[in-house]
Amino acid sequence: MSADVAAQRLDGAGMVGVARERVVARLREAEVVAAALAAGRNVLLEGPPGTGKTTLLRALADGAGVPLVLVEGNAELTPTRLVGHHDASRVLTEDYRAENFVPGPLTRAMTDGAVLYVEEFNRVPEETMNVLLGVLSEREMHVPRYGRVTARPTFRMVAAMNPFDAVGTARVTPALYDRSCRVAMGYQDEDAELAVVAAATGGPGPLVARAVRAVRITREHPDLRIGASVRGAIDTVLIATELAAVRGHEGVGEATGLDAALAALTGKVTLADGTARSVEDVVADIWRRAGEELGKA
Repeated sequence: MSADVAAQRLDGAGMVGVARERVVARLREAEVVAAALAAGRNVLLEGPPGTGKTTLLRALADGAGVPLVLVEGNAELTPTRLVGHHDASRVLTEDYRAENFVPGPLTRAMTDGAVLYVEEFNRVPEETMNVLLGVLSEREMHVPRYGRVTARPTFRMVAAMNPFDAVGTARVTPALYDRSCRVAMGYQDEDAELAVVAAATGGPGPLVARAVRAVRITREHPDLRIGASVRGAIDTVLIATELAAVRGHEGVGEATGLDAALAALTGKVTLADGTARSVEDVVADIWRRAGEELGKA
């Protein structure tokens, strides 16, 4: 291996080692993403929200010893916000100079050799995607009145998107897919989600089990178009525990659990087209069903 190639490599084994300690039941995805980044590739992570994409990327970046620069993808992410801008107040007195340029997340990631993590990538405007495409192709970009920005060897881009949400999203071009490696991240199995919620909440086992079962039911319920992620189960357990204390109860009773589930889940699910029932009615039905399936343990 040449010195130039070796300099561009990230420590794949180190990345996986940290991910193994921090991420529940994501070893295969951690290994594949780490290998792609170590090989100098960029990555597209496809999967619904709440599947651990950000947690995985934080662990991998820490394992590689490089920064992680997060960017929220949305319609307001213009090329200027991504790349950076000149400080307007200083331009008035100093004119355009390199010293008064305020770097955006892309510029910072390139100059620091960081992993640039763009969330909700398919919500990014096309003109901003084109900026990223140029950087992926050339590993450098020219910023007007600032100069050329060259990426350090460890710079990588990881883009995440939810392929099931088509509202307000744009089509990712074949050119971007061609310059990236795609890794799908679906929901974890029930045992893994139980471990995630238990670790995040420290809640009682029966409540954790019911909350996890409820969110899993939302993902295949005929009255719902979009179900809840594991965050819904975490919120349900945390709210139920606190609500029981507020009400002066020793444990989480049926009414308290239902109230917590309604607060935690009704805003995280989306009714299917044509559903006549209210979202509260659907979630209440799901909470009862989860209890029945688990014997209300």
